[in-house]
Amino acid sequence: MTSGDTTRASEILDWYDRHRRAMPWRPPAGERANPYAVWLSEIMLQQTTVATVGPYFIEFLSRWPNVSALAAAALDDVLHCWQGLGYYARARNLHRCAGVVANDFGGVFPESETELLSLPGVGPYTAAAIMAIAFDKRAVVVDGNVERVMARMFRETDPLPDVKPILRERADTLTPENRPGDYAQAVMDLGATICIPRRPKCILCPWTDHCTGRDIAESLPARRPKPEKPTRRGTVFWIERLDGAVLLRRRVEKGLLGGMMEFPSTEWSEDSLSEDVTVITSEAPLAAMEWLPLVGLVRHTFTHFHLELSILKGRVPAEVPLPDACVWSSIDGFADHALPTVMKKVANYAIRAG
Repeated sequence: MTSGDTTRASEILDWYDRHRRAMPWRPPAGERANPYAVWLSEIMLQQTTVATVGPYFIEFLSRWPNVSALAAAALDDVLHCWQGLGYYARARNLHRCAGVVANDFGGVFPESETELLSLPGVGPYTAAAIMAIAFDKRAVVVDGNVERVMARMFRETDPLPDVKPILRERADTLTPENRPGDYAQAVMDLGATICIPRRPKCILCPWTDHCTGRDIAESLPARRPKPEKPTRRGTVFWIERLDGAVLLRRRVEKGLLGGMMEFPSTEWSEDSLSEDVTVITSEAPLAAMEWLPLVGLVRHTFTHFHLELSILKGRVPAEVPLPDACVWSSIDGFADHALPTVMKKVANYAIRAG
């Protein structure tokens, strides 16, 4: 680090000591962070806001206070507790990772980057965050907030994602050997509270005198235009027994909403759906005595596509054999299953339709 870089590190650490945000996973100033809490919070915070994560983190820590307890939990319980956070692959990897740490590392998180990167669901950013925040080892921690701060301070006008390697290099030059965990959190807090996307509060920034992009701050980091999201369509089979129980099916472990429960459906496709009920219901796991189409659509938006679902209601005899990966549930019992948001929308729509 140059003397100028050292000055900037000192300035932001002084600012952080005065303005650090209180978060459930952050220990009091001067105390060592709990690696389990750091890891858990970082996984939850991926593509999710601090405000949203807080209550989930507290609930998880209450139910599973250490990594061995989480490893011993049933995956269904973890997925159920995760409902509302989205990106359910994170929850599956969280559970797998807990098992690896508990079984292969004696319940203690490894401190080396190589070993951290070997853990399920832990990529370069999460490994760096754990190293810096939990173990106070120098690591270059770069999230969206840090990228924004670096792009503005160094006036990097090339668009994301092309400019990411340069922004990481910029962050590397400023990362100190002293208090690297506090430094990482300081820059992330700066991006979250001062160097915000719109109307940055430059007058309050401890780095304002070093920032070369102040006059164009709102345009940085530059981004390529996002492509329009495609729309996929499908049909959900709301299958009831005569006693009112509804058929649920577990999705395959890999892929979107993997391991979650769903109401069986056709594949979700960008192609136009057949209007022939006989063709559509050939994909149903059970043959109903009669299929009744509900008027209207259930709409949901995922990260990469919009989804439109029609619903066919059907009834089957009480003694019908149970298909693979399926269970029967009363409507009141839906809360006991890990239903993703889109399937909760389906349930609400079907129940209201009567």
